[in-house]
Parts: sequence; C-alpha cells; structure tokens
Amino acid sequence: MPVSEHGAQRASSSRRVRLTVMGLALALIAFGGMAANPTPAAAAGMKVVVIVGPAGSSTAKYITSAKRYASQARSYGAKVIEIYSPNATWTKVKSAAQGANVLIYLGHGNGYPSPYGPFSALSKDGFGLNASAGHGHYNVKYFGESYVAKYINLAANAVVVLNRLCYASGNSEWGAKNPTKAVAMKRVDNFAAGFLRANARAVFAEGINSASYVLYGIFKTKRTMAEIFESAPSFSGTRDFRFRSVRTPGYTAWLDPYAPSRYYRSVVGKLTLDAGDVRAG
Repeated sequence: MPVSEHGAQRASSSRRVRLTVMGLALALIAFGGMAANPTPAAAAGMKVVVIVGPAGSSTAKYITSAKRYASQARSYGAKVIEIYSPNATWTKVKSAAQGANVLIYLGHGNGYPSPYGPFSALSKDGFGLNASAGHGHYNVKYFGESYVAKYINLAANAVVVLNRLCYASGNSEWGAKNPTKAVAMKRVDNFAAGFLRANARAVFAEGINSASYVLYGIFKTKRTMAEIFESAPSFSGTRDFRFRSVRTPGYTAWLDPYAPSRYYRSVVGKLTLDAGDVRAG
C-alpha cells in the first residue's frame, strides 16, 4: 500500500546540514531543467527503467514523480524506458527490466512481515502491477521476489530504487501500527533480497521523499552507495543503524528513521560500491 507524505527529518550535525543544503540545491537543479554541466558521455549505454504500478487514487501523483525521474535521467544522457499503469503488466516490466542499470518502481508494496498471512515468495517483496492492461489503476496483481529473482537479470552493479512503497523501507501501511525495530529490519532485508539476486548491488527504499538524489549520485558523482544514502536532503542520522543482511549474506542494510519507529529510508547492498562501478556496468 502507498504511504502518506507525512513526516519531517532533520540533520544531526553541521556536516549533515551542509549535505542537506547541497542536496536541496541538486534537487532544484535536476527538476528545474538547469542540470549543471550534464555529461551524457558518462551515461552512454546506461539504461534506466521507471515503473509505476496501479496505486488507486495515488497513481497520477506517482506518475508525475516518475516522469520527473525519467526526465532527470535523460538529462544525464541515459536511455530511459517508462512503464505506467494502467499498462504496467508483468510481461512489459519483465521485458524492459533486462539489463537495466537503474530500476525505479513506484506503487503498492506487499512486504513481510505483514498482517496478511504467511510469507509467500510468489507475492511478497516484489512488484504490484496491473493484472491486465488497460483496466484502470485498481487491478493489482503482485509478483513477488521469486519472479524478480528468476526472470529479471539486471546489469552488473545495478541499483534499484523503491519509492513510495509500504514495507520496503521497514514502514507499515498508513494508519497501521508502527513496526518494532526487529520487524522493520526483517521487512527491509526481505524486500531487497529478490532484487539483489536479480543482479542489483544496492536497493534504496524511500517511503515518503523524493529519490532524485540517488540518480544524481549515480550519474554525477563518484560517491559510494553509503555516501549517496547519506547525501539525501532527508538524511537524519540521529537514530540510524546498520546490520548484516540475513537474506543476502555479505551485504549490509542501513536504516535511517527520522523518529522512533518511523522507518521511511533504507538501503541494502554493497555499500562500498561506488557510482563509477554502477556506470561501468
């Protein structure tokens, strides 16, 4: 389920304040059509796939955000494929996602642990897509981590961005009880697992805020995935913590709650991987 756009984060040090100011400036540049000295050559051959699944009344808002991401990626010289509800079917997504360097998904999230029965790799921790094309924004069918891991092969060192989802960053559905730390950790670890098996090396989840900083970091800097995560305008750092992934051994998860039990930001992957490696594929 989508989440409400409530919540405010704050920086915890002068360094983080500087990062926030810089991040806001970068977001204005990216979305204002004034990208500073874009270098298309650096993005030559880079493939970005942007997907919006059916999310009811929130779908139009998600498509607006997705089009901004698509425009931002194109300004850097990337090839961009956009797939939007009511035509975001599994067949289209599976075909488009092959070899993607960056995969961005906005829509419903069906994670685990949740109130909806036992874990199922067929439906949990993947995409919520149109059950059939052209039938509105409420005909949702979930394609879980087993579909992602088995049928999608991303480019080497690919990055996945999960935006406006429930569960992916550890959060609950809007209006539901906030999760415990242990539950949030399991949700983040589970949601990233299928994408990491599909060749991704980092999975960012932004529950309520823009993920434009991820695109900027990948295309315009040499930052590591950890540095990109910390460069977000919404980075708090007052309660952040890391843990070793259980689902994907050798990988690290990092959560950055802005308040107790408010888990709206996470990244899982090889956090030492740098943006140059992502661009190199």
